[in-house]
Amino acid sequence: QFSFQENGWGAFLAERLVRKCDVVNRGLSGYNTRWAKLILPRLISKSAGAESTVAVTIFFGANDSALKADLNPKQHVPLEEYAANLKSMIQYLKSVDITEDRIILITPPPLQESAWEKECLAKGDKLNRRNATTGEYAQACVQVARDCGTDVLDLWTLMQKNQDFSSYLSDGLHLSTKGNSFLAAQLWSHLDKKLSALPWLLPYWRDVDHTNPEASLL
Repeated sequence: QFSFQENGWGAFLAERLVRKCDVVNRGLSGYNTRWAKLILPRLISKSAGAESTVAVTIFFGANDSALKADLNPKQHVPLEEYAANLKSMIQYLKSVDITEDRIILITPPPLQESAWEKECLAKGDKLNRRNATTGEYAQACVQVARDCGTDVLDLWTLMQKNQDFSSYLSDGLHLSTKGNSFLAAQLWSHLDKKLSALPWLLPYWRDVDHTNPEASLL
């Protein structure tokens, strides 16, 4: 949901793809896959031009992996259901003619527990997430991609290749400016091969015939 904020990863992609395609943000704060699969048909449908969609990213898990019981029952989704929900969303996209090669799953990022615990305690709550649990959801996301033939960006693993990954997160859970830049760079490496051949929708201004602009623009 913060992807289009200043220095957000969605804003980075929009800048890279200007004049080639629109980058549409449908991230919703606090949502999980249980809710996302229900609203997906409202966001993407055949009537909304799904055939012209060149790529779709599905980025869930940070909320689904919240600890269950009394800690965060509203957002928590059991691991098996999380995987099933991702598969359901992929199947829906395929039903509106968005093929597997145009779908990229993104795992949740790692959780920096000490920083997030401070955020929870400040609200009078207990720590409601664990990095190891988030890792299980990341692994499930990777497995769904393998099973369904989609691309996948394993953000949880990639961020932890740098032993101290805290700088990637603003509060232990959400991406910082550095984390947004990291995700944007990693995602672009997946998108570049899919989108690099897209033509400009309109010509560069120097290529417009100023004596007869209709010939260049219509």
